[in-house]
Amino acid sequence: MIIGVPIEIKNNENRVALTPGGALELIKRGHTVYVQDNAGFNSGFPNDLYESIGAKILPTIEAVYDIAEMIMKVKEPIESEYKLIKEGQLLFTYFHFASYEPLTKAMIENRSVCLAYETVEKADRSLPLLIPMSEVAGRMATQQGAKYLEKPIKGKGVLLGGVPGVSPGRVLVLGGGVVGTQAAKMAAGLGAQVTIMDINLDRLRYLNDVMPANVVTRYSSEVNIRELIPIMDLIIGAVLIPGAKAPNLITRDMLKDMQKGTVLVDVAVDQGGCIETCRPTTHEDPTFIIDDIVHYCVANMPGAVPYTSTVALTNATLPYAIQLANKGWKKACTENKELELGLNVIKGDVVYRAVAEAFDLPYVDVKNHLN
Repeated sequence: MIIGVPIEIKNNENRVALTPGGALELIKRGHTVYVQDNAGFNSGFPNDLYESIGAKILPTIEAVYDIAEMIMKVKEPIESEYKLIKEGQLLFTYFHFASYEPLTKAMIENRSVCLAYETVEKADRSLPLLIPMSEVAGRMATQQGAKYLEKPIKGKGVLLGGVPGVSPGRVLVLGGGVVGTQAAKMAAGLGAQVTIMDINLDRLRYLNDVMPANVVTRYSSEVNIRELIPIMDLIIGAVLIPGAKAPNLITRDMLKDMQKGTVLVDVAVDQGGCIETCRPTTHEDPTFIIDDIVHYCVANMPGAVPYTSTVALTNATLPYAIQLANKGWKKACTENKELELGLNVIKGDVVYRAVAEAFDLPYVDVKNHLN
């Protein structure tokens, strides 16, 4: 198979979809890998590292899309890429379709095959291609939240860990999955008083057992959220419904109950966000303020630490990419249920129910394309 790795052109997206080591594993199996000029540079992988293992460098993004049978990316295609995608071309990347209708419609119109990292799902309901970036984003949520609590950038002026004689900061984490667990772990490590909320009692029991003493668990409900937000310094939204838009757990009217300078970090913003007042921001302009509440809503948080993120992502995606390249997407998805669940749009049909429901589009059973 011919595999293309274009440069990421979303604002301040510094990751690349494939490390030179990952490219080598594909080349060893007889596949051809084309990498756009300097696609890996910001992640610490210059062209010569790719060339040294047998990958070929192409000068433009148009050349990569034109030659490749499978495109491997990190973030969803943006508008300038829509016209480059060919009918029947396989795109293997994060899409988050349910949060952006124009992207969904564009992929329907170009009749490509869209296999989304975020909906590849194991039998135990875990999301193996979302986990590594969720780990990065969860840890970064606390790191960024701590930074934006500083007074010069309109925060409350609170040091999360406190000092002897001064109480530590208080952190509320909404969601006890991978993002929430990592965010809580980082906040606890800084010495903050952390509350983590979820609706899954089994998960809360697990977190109660493994977290340090400065982390407490609460059942997530509107009443409990409203009770806690007036005393919190940092609130982290870490809610995910696979393939679907995240629910709004923090509503606009709740902002009036928060203290001036409270920081909100919505990690779920690329899937619609779980904080009503959040909208996607960029690393260039990461925050905005509503009612004296600081909002940090960068949609590609791991893009700020591209070396760590690129290596972690390739570790997770490579086994699946090898299956797709060796067998073709139809056979690979037929034989591997995990990959089948990653299929969202196939040649004009929406085959992932949550995406179809998000925009009231016709849903087509994926089996119609695999049989």
